[in-house]
Amino acid sequence: MSREPQARTGAPTLEDVARVAGVSRATVSRVVNGVRNVDPAIQSAVREAITATGYAPNRAARSLVTRRAGTIALVVSGAGGDAEGADFAARVFADPFFGRVVGGVVGYLRPRSLHPVLLFAETDVTREQVIAYLRQGSADGALVVSTHAADPLPARIVETGVPAVLFARPGIPVPLSYVDLAHREGGRMAAEHLLERGRSRIVTITGPLDVLAGQDRLTGFREAMARRGTAHVPFAEGGFTLASGEEAMRGLLREVPDLDGVFAANDLMAQGACQVLREQGRRIPRDVSVVGFDDSAAATTCRPPLTTVRQPVEAMGAEMARLLHERIEGGPAEAEAVLFDPELIVRESS
Repeated sequence: MSREPQARTGAPTLEDVARVAGVSRATVSRVVNGVRNVDPAIQSAVREAITATGYAPNRAARSLVTRRAGTIALVVSGAGGDAEGADFAARVFADPFFGRVVGGVVGYLRPRSLHPVLLFAETDVTREQVIAYLRQGSADGALVVSTHAADPLPARIVETGVPAVLFARPGIPVPLSYVDLAHREGGRMAAEHLLERGRSRIVTITGPLDVLAGQDRLTGFREAMARRGTAHVPFAEGGFTLASGEEAMRGLLREVPDLDGVFAANDLMAQGACQVLREQGRRIPRDVSVVGFDDSAAATTCRPPLTTVRQPVEAMGAEMARLLHERIEGGPAEAEAVLFDPELIVRESS
């Protein structure tokens, strides 16, 4: 005579997982709490049992054991005061660059059962909220994507004692690790490529000049042009947006009507420049060669597809997360700088 399985009367427990996995309750606890010296085969069996039983660890109880929150604060920071516009978040989400950073960060954290919590710190008030969040132990560490050289947040985070890593060299020196790109080298690559294409009336659309990356890309570009005999390069400052690229291109066409080469300090601005050039009847690349920067989705959706200086943003985000994870796990406390190399990607715009 067969029996129907009894209905479960409560949430699955560690004992349920241990029974299914064929191990002790203590072993399950060690796997759940991330203890390192557990045989990989046993870890796999326990994880399969967790899936089979539907067991969900009690995060509060787990944090009492590990003294870890299991979360990482992913902070996007500006340098504004209380009056900075409320559309900061909208601008961040509209920029493909940020999505690539998140992709790299999540790709590293997820297999390690660490979860990013997105925070914005664009005003004095929101900066204080981030600092309070970190002081309360709500995150094990912080990954900070800062957009301005004058950003005060990194120095405030140092005061909390919470482990943190920055995306990009900070404008105000602080004892925190960071990842960055050799931006000057990227600017040099763009200049030399345009010159090798035989262009002589070259202009540039810079990024915001209160952003170190914007400054460095312009410096590298100018230095390379100077080495080849061009003492002055006309430029217009953009805001890393498509609309700012359009506006800058219109101004440069008025200033240099016979221009034949354009370097834009990111792909969105280069895309905007291409749109204006086409409107003005300029053929790309026959009349004007255009080079962007980043190798983002905008580079391949642009018409024609953009020649661009590639920034390996996903790899940089992953490295930022790795540095933080290593620090949280008791690695060296000394600040470390990791610099990535740019790469010129040649497509149809030049």
